[in-house]
Amino acid sequence: MKYLLKITYCGTAYSGFQVQHNANTVQAELMRAAEKIFTVPCLVTGCSRTDSGVHALEYLATVEPSEGGARIPAEKLPKALAHVLPSDISVMEAAVVADDFSVRRAVKGKEYMYLLWTKDYMDPFLCKRAWHYFRPLDVEKMNLAAKYIVGKQDFASFMASGSEIIDTVRTVSRCEVVRGDDGCIRIYVAADGFLYNMVRIIVGTLVYVSEGKIDPLKIKDIINAKDRTRAGKTAPADGLYLEKVFI
Repeated sequence: MKYLLKITYCGTAYSGFQVQHNANTVQAELMRAAEKIFTVPCLVTGCSRTDSGVHALEYLATVEPSEGGARIPAEKLPKALAHVLPSDISVMEAAVVADDFSVRRAVKGKEYMYLLWTKDYMDPFLCKRAWHYFRPLDVEKMNLAAKYIVGKQDFASFMASGSEIIDTVRTVSRCEVVRGDDGCIRIYVAADGFLYNMVRIIVGTLVYVSEGKIDPLKIKDIINAKDRTRAGKTAPADGLYLEKVFI
């Protein structure tokens, strides 16, 4: 039997989602927890990778117990896992899916949210959960730049240097900067797929626009250049959240 899980987690303590030999990850914790309740090794597959320190408000994964495992109704799985998972990882929903269901192939797109805290003092409850940016941000100017990021384009300029991905064309359906009443700026980026560090580089570029280091009307030139050095810096991982997964 295969289950589809909807998960949320704080990524501060983890080196991303995917299992690594020399660091703890969200996938490793899910595998340990699933084995405890199903009493057999379980295959856990995530919908995508997330970087070290990145969070997820909504993440999809499948868990597939080996033969002979306990049979647990899907509606009881979130509560069962809550007793064995660390407190910074939660399963919100679970459903049975077909044995040939692939969560990676099922995903049609994702939306990330990047959180910046802009007050002079740091909110201790946002420590490692937001980028503490001390200067005022020009949201209007940032949104002027953001509109040039929307569309089907080659985003090689917004990919981490050294990446081995050959096809760097992605379709961005949303890029928007929103000022909240809570002292936070939220940047939303939705696309059919993302390159390594793409959202964090987009955020860093929009911050450079606010600072006057990049002209908002030059974003198209940066995209066309297909040159990482033309875009802004990579924003810290702390403020990045996978917010929605579209299937």
